[in-house]
Amino acid sequence: MEANAAAATPAVTGTAITTARTPLLVLALLAVDGLHFVFARLLHDHLPPLAAVSLVMLVATLEIGIPALATKRLHLDAFVTRAPFFLAIGFLVGLSTSINYIAVGFIDPGAASLLSQSSIVFGLTFGLAWFHDRLTRTQLAGAVLCLIGVAVITFQPGDYFRLGSLMVVGGSLVYALHAALVKRYGGGLDFVEFFFWRVAMTACFVLLAAAAQGEFSRTALTVEAVLLVLLVGTVDVIISRALYYLALRRLPISIHTLVFTLSPIVASIWALALFGTLPSAQQVLGGVIVLVGVLIVSMRRA
Repeated sequence: MEANAAAATPAVTGTAITTARTPLLVLALLAVDGLHFVFARLLHDHLPPLAAVSLVMLVATLEIGIPALATKRLHLDAFVTRAPFFLAIGFLVGLSTSINYIAVGFIDPGAASLLSQSSIVFGLTFGLAWFHDRLTRTQLAGAVLCLIGVAVITFQPGDYFRLGSLMVVGGSLVYALHAALVKRYGGGLDFVEFFFWRVAMTACFVLLAAAAQGEFSRTALTVEAVLLVLLVGTVDVIISRALYYLALRRLPISIHTLVFTLSPIVASIWALALFGTLPSAQQVLGGVIVLVGVLIVSMRRA
């Protein structure tokens, strides 16, 4: 009896440590998650969209793959046994990222980041219907506020802005589906192998798409463009997505989706600093409503 209790102690302690570190993990992710559309806009001035995505993903693949191969962390069997899963999420991430990189040609990065929070609609739907997540009445009220905020942000005048809005919302749907697939079928995989094959398959799909569109023939790589690609590949893919998947493993998908609606704050600050742009009053109003909803859900969960 005493032996069993002693054996259980490390597991309980480990769980407590993991739980305590989860808020820090979320804060670290929020610090870099909001940079996605800012990076996309920066690259838009130097490279065609699909070529930019391809090079970023290629850099990320090499940064993960070389150390993993050197430490013998990669095995082809891991890909072969789950090839449909890796191909599916690679395609979905590649499609979503490509849409976002094209959309920043029509929409401000801060507004795009606010609009990307439409993913909460899709994430909540997957979480409640597919994974049977349970929200209290207070959390549901917060979720409804989030959806109202998204509606306020989404309804915007102007043909070009509307096109950018629809693209961002569509990209959010695709990415939310990828997150649901990872949550459903990605458990039990070694994290390094999962992350490498996810990024590698994404790189393959976007490279094929860029080549088919002939974007590499009109791509001029300057020193500034190369340095920017290296920065984006490291921060927006390696660091940001590693934190994203670690948080996804520790949080229910519905809560995970709601919490990350805080990232537009970071995006708006960077957009103001780099481009001198800010979301409109209507977008700010919608963003405030979203953030209040997130606060309600997060405080109730705590």
